Parts: sequence; structure tokens; C-alpha cells
Amino acid sequence: MFTQQLANGLVLGATYALFALGFTLIFGVLKVINLTYGFYFSAGALVALALSKAGVSIWLALPAGTLAAGLLAVALDALLLAPLRRARAPELSSLMVTLGAVLFLYSVLAMALGSEIRRFPLGTIGSEAVTLAGVRFGWSQLLIVAVTAAMVAGLYGLMNRTRLGLAIRALAENEDAARLMGVDVPRTVALVSFLSGTMAGAAGVLIGLNLNAISPYMGETMMLRGFAVIIIGGLGDVRGAVLAGLLLGVAEVMTAGYIESTWKDGVAFALMVAVLWITPAGLFGRAAVKRA
Repeated sequence: MFTQQLANGLVLGATYALFALGFTLIFGVLKVINLTYGFYFSAGALVALALSKAGVSIWLALPAGTLAAGLLAVALDALLLAPLRRARAPELSSLMVTLGAVLFLYSVLAMALGSEIRRFPLGTIGSEAVTLAGVRFGWSQLLIVAVTAAMVAGLYGLMNRTRLGLAIRALAENEDAARLMGVDVPRTVALVSFLSGTMAGAAGVLIGLNLNAISPYMGETMMLRGFAVIIIGGLGDVRGAVLAGLLLGVAEVMTAGYIESTWKDGVAFALMVAVLWITPAGLFGRAAVKRA
């Protein structure tokens, strides 16, 4: 029982980690809290669902939904945030602009599609269970683990072993210095937006497959988890996002399984408060240096 619950928690946490990874990438590199990020989660799932209902295999619908969310992220960043960056607007400006944008986008999506729950067609992915070391996994759960591991490894390799990754890290440290060193800042920003959007879109498709419940507003609930994960892990830290996502997933499943299912939604808040009491910068965050 315990081993099965632990495995379920790690699978759920892998989805949280994948979602929060893109969110923390945006904050760590671009220094903005982009509230449209949850919309990418919904959009990726809805694109994959539409393709699946049109007869497209999930093995094509998953990357298509992921790619669509990434392109949407690039377009919305260029439309909403690029003018603010050019104007050197304060961070609160991006928060307010993306808040208004995401409310508008969710409303348009709900008006166009309705707010009811949608489900993937029967047989989209195998329903039989696979037993590994005495623990039962569904195919959707195995897909979550595989895709999350691949995307985390890919992001690590990109950030630490390529010139693009070096440019992203330079931009995260100081935009003006990166520009002086020859970094193509607009191109790098677009790449960061695309990467973050694909992670949100992939997480949306995967959790939609696992729960078989998709709606236009599904990104709203996920954003609350995303905020908790990046705060627990440390703002802008990729390692912290992965670890905190797994920690939150396990904590929620264990709470639902051994205490009370209605309490699991409060676990994210309780963990966040506990971590901030102990280490205000998060598990891997760096305390800001105050200068007179």
C-alpha cells in the first residue's frame, strides 16, 4: 500500500515538476511572473484532445499539443511582454498585463468551447496496468515519467552543454551585459518562451491523459501548484522546481491516502509556509543582497 502510494505521488509530482520547470525558467531568465502560463497548459491539452478526436494517434497529438503551446507562448510574449521590456517597465506591470490577458483568454476559450469537462476517446492510450517491482502503473503514468525525465534531461543538456544555454544563463544574470557580449537577446527570449510553453503544454496533455478530464480552466488550478512549487524550490532554480514538484506530489497523495482527501489541497500551502519559515529563499534559492 505504502509503496503504491509513493509511486503514485512521484508520478503526480513529475507532472507538477514539468509544469513548474517552465514557470521557473520564465521567472529565472526573464524576471517576470507570467500569469498566462497556465493558459498554455490548457491550450496544449485541448489541441491534443481535438487531434485525438479527429483520429490522430496520441503519439502525434502529444508532440503537436506541446509544440502548439510553445508557439502560443512565443506569440503572447511578443504581444504582451516585449513592449514592456523595451519600455523598461517595472515588474508589477508584467504581472498586471498578464493577469488581464489570461482572464480574457480563458473567457474567450470558455465562450468558444464551453466550460464542461472533455475526455479523450476510449482507447487513446492503453488502459491495462503494468506491474513493476510489485507496483502497478497505468500506461499514462509511465508516459508521464518518461516524458518528464526526457524533458528535464534535455533542458539540463541545453542549459549546460550548448551555446544557446550559455546565452540563456548570461541573459538570466544581466541582460545588458549579455547584449554587450553578443547575445541575440530577442532570439534568446523567444527561445525561453518557447521552451517554457512546451513544458506547460506537455504537462497539460499528460495530466489530461492521466485524469481523462480536460477543460478550458484546468490551467487555473495548476497555476496554484506551480506557484507553490517554485516558491518551495527557490525562485528561478531549476533543481528546486523538480525536487519541490516531486515533494508536493508525494505529500498530496499521502495526505489523501492516509489522512483525508479533502485536506490534500491545503498541503501545498502548508509546505510552502513550512519551507519559508525555515529557509525564506526556498530549498535552493539565493537570498537577495540588499544594497544601500
